[in-house]
Amino acid sequence: MRLARTIALTSLLALGATGVHAQTAHDGHAGHGGAQSESASTTAYRAAMDQMHEDMAAMDYSGDADIDFARGMIPHHQAAIDMARIQIEEGDDPEMRALAEEIIAAQEREIAQLEAWLEANDTE
Repeated sequence: MRLARTIALTSLLALGATGVHAQTAHDGHAGHGGAQSESASTTAYRAAMDQMHEDMAAMDYSGDADIDFARGMIPHHQAAIDMARIQIEEGDDPEMRALAEEIIAAQEREIAQLEAWLEANDTE
């Protein structure tokens, strides 16, 4: 699943790099009508957030606060990783790039910890 998500996000970034931009309603300014182009990064960030929301909504709740926390945090952390990768691909600021790299490392460690904990404790 992570590979498919990475491929999808990479495809979105590639589309943005070729000048193809998604069209979206100009939500914040009623009465202006029309649409505006989204940057490749905005399109990719939206896709990452949509994937996280989809994964979290599809989560099977166990009724156990510990298990449900671990299950829910995995897609949440994966979205942080996906967004950080977008920043590295599309962003220009060295401080933000460094922070994105730190976020990827930290979130990958935490996902591994959550998955190991679930393997040992989630008996469903």
